[in-house]
Amino acid sequence: MSDVLQRLDAEFEGSLSTEEQQVLDAVKGICRDIAERAEDFDRTGTFPWSNIEAINALGLNTMFLPEEYGGYPLSFRCYLACVREIAKACASTAIVWATNFHAIKPVVEYASDAQKRRFLPVMAEGGLAALAITEPSAGSDATGMTTRFVPDGDEIVITGSKTFITNGDVADLYLLFGKWSLIDDPRKAISVVVVEKGAKGLEVLRLEDKMGTRASSTAAISFDEVRVPRSNLIGDPGDGLPILFGSLNRSRPSIAAHALGIARAAFEEATAYINERRQSGRAIIEFQGIQFMVADLAVDLAMCETWLWRVAAMVDGGQTDFGIEASMAKMRASDLAMQIATDAVQLLGGYGYTRDYRVERLMRDAKITQIWEGTNQIHRQLVGRSFLRK
Repeated sequence: MSDVLQRLDAEFEGSLSTEEQQVLDAVKGICRDIAERAEDFDRTGTFPWSNIEAINALGLNTMFLPEEYGGYPLSFRCYLACVREIAKACASTAIVWATNFHAIKPVVEYASDAQKRRFLPVMAEGGLAALAITEPSAGSDATGMTTRFVPDGDEIVITGSKTFITNGDVADLYLLFGKWSLIDDPRKAISVVVVEKGAKGLEVLRLEDKMGTRASSTAAISFDEVRVPRSNLIGDPGDGLPILFGSLNRSRPSIAAHALGIARAAFEEATAYINERRQSGRAIIEFQGIQFMVADLAVDLAMCETWLWRVAAMVDGGQTDFGIEASMAKMRASDLAMQIATDAVQLLGGYGYTRDYRVERLMRDAKITQIWEGTNQIHRQLVGRSFLRK
């Protein structure tokens, strides 16, 4: 790793509290074992339970929960730093763990005290969560979802299906978005409920056989007249869209951190290789064309990481209007992860195209970061629209 990136890391870590630095150091420690297991989990497509157990043993499952509900809250920037480190070791494991944050943070932010007392201890005890938004015919346009919530006395009857749900087959809690049947407006009808594991009528239809992040389970699930208590409704009927946007604004920097973990891993693998591999009597890095290529990647990586920490500071500072900055971070970091991973394969030549070398897996893992939590085309549109005169 270059001196510039090392100084960037040192400067960032120097801004953490002593407690947060200890947590990050502990994460780096377990990531050595996580990295060693990553290839096998990817090859077999096996859910990384041992990695999740190691993460929970450090108490990372509690770092975004309030203390009164069994949590040990730390800053958003510390969370993002942990996501990056875990993704650098195993992108699949990072997705599993970060999805807990994506799904449960809205409960922390918007649920009643009674709901928090019911649901948050599940996470403090090591439970897993799923965020259920996407449907076969409603991806980036959430207003097109057709999952229905029908009130029936003290219960809500849920009918519909969701697809591409991370942790969908292993979750203890599902944060489920659908439409309240008594509200006609498709935007105002969106509501959100918590569905608990084992609910009658909740079925896992299939697990996706994916290009990358193969150890992170991605499920299609259905709800066949699933009944949940009315008390599982977060907020009021029709409150779902603001909750959804609030969730995505925090999850998008998380995707950026995930992408930058993959990017860092690919960059370090590639630069190590081209320092050792020799052609025509010289190390590959000695060729000027290769130096130019590496320089561009390093500059973009440093700039992108700097922007991520800026967004983290906005969140920790209590700012609420950071959606465009979050889109910028997610878009640029994921594009960069794909570029660096692809270039790493190129720099390793034929070896990079084989599964004996890690960069092949990193290239497959990087692609999803450009797609989920809003495709990068959507984020470019959001950023571009922000310059329209009001």
